[in-house]
Amino acid sequence: MQLYAILESVSDRIEMHKNVSEQRQNWNNLLLNNINMITLTATTLTGVAAASGAIGAPLLALKISSTLLFSAATSMLLIMNKIQPSQLAEEQRCATRLFKHLRSQIENRIALGNQTEQDVKNLIEKVLALDKAYPLPLLGVMLEKFPAKYEPSVWWPKKRKEGNATERKMKNRKNNTNGWSEELENELREVIEVVKNKDIEDYDRLGSIALKINKKLAIAGPLLTGIAAIGSAFVGNGSAAAIVALMAGSLGAIVNAFEHGGQVGMVFEMYRNCGGFFKLLEETVEATLEEKDLEKRENGEIFEMKMALMLGRSVSEMRELASKSEACRMEGIDVDEFANKMF
Repeated sequence: MQLYAILESVSDRIEMHKNVSEQRQNWNNLLLNNINMITLTATTLTGVAAASGAIGAPLLALKISSTLLFSAATSMLLIMNKIQPSQLAEEQRCATRLFKHLRSQIENRIALGNQTEQDVKNLIEKVLALDKAYPLPLLGVMLEKFPAKYEPSVWWPKKRKEGNATERKMKNRKNNTNGWSEELENELREVIEVVKNKDIEDYDRLGSIALKINKKLAIAGPLLTGIAAIGSAFVGNGSAAAIVALMAGSLGAIVNAFEHGGQVGMVFEMYRNCGGFFKLLEETVEATLEEKDLEKRENGEIFEMKMALMLGRSVSEMRELASKSEACRMEGIDVDEFANKMF
């Protein structure tokens, strides 16, 4: 009954995250279109005011209108850049996918039967870890959109070590190795080394680049529309303010379109989640190999197959990668390929 209660809660979360994801994607589209329309309208009014040679009340009306529109665009951009709707939508899409994966795990446990209290406790911890990694509310618990440095997502509970692994007796019976062998363990260690040295390092680099670009664009957009607002207030009397306002307004629209139309925040979140995938894979393999009781491990052949599929490889391809990694390490050179073939 406890697993059914958890399953119902997970199903509710899947629906909530799915709905919120669609809502926040709509936010991104609507805000992007509205802000760019406001910015371009204000730029047009500034151009008309400068080109028409209007004086008096007509010029004042055009100046006030363009200044108000630029100011509104700046305020909306500040809010949009703060919350990053495209990144919010990607967070909820990832949460939906991970909760669906958790739901399938629970359904498998129910189908197999023989659940223990520890199984229930572990599943609850996974649900709470996902809630913390991908919060639904915006106020108070929203993830930092511009952290000091790139860090991969973490959506799984920390594994608790049961005593010192080196002190546990290894049960390596001749007729019951549970699919494990020294060759398989060495293979997994080699593959994880490739993951750490190639895949994780590459996504750390790409994630840091995406974060820097997003930070610069988030500053540049409101700054340009703010300059345009100031410049539009001084249009007329042959001043160069019109040129400043027109250029800043046009550039502001371009920057906004690139940042939110290109969904740079979503790209950064994608890199965070990919980095989290590799980190989870690394921790899972290390925790499995630290468990000296072979009977407590997942079956070695199944574990190898699952890991190969997670990396987008066949079992034979993963074995070839491990052999290649070992050979390159002995020669003192780097492996020339990534472990992951899926993304």
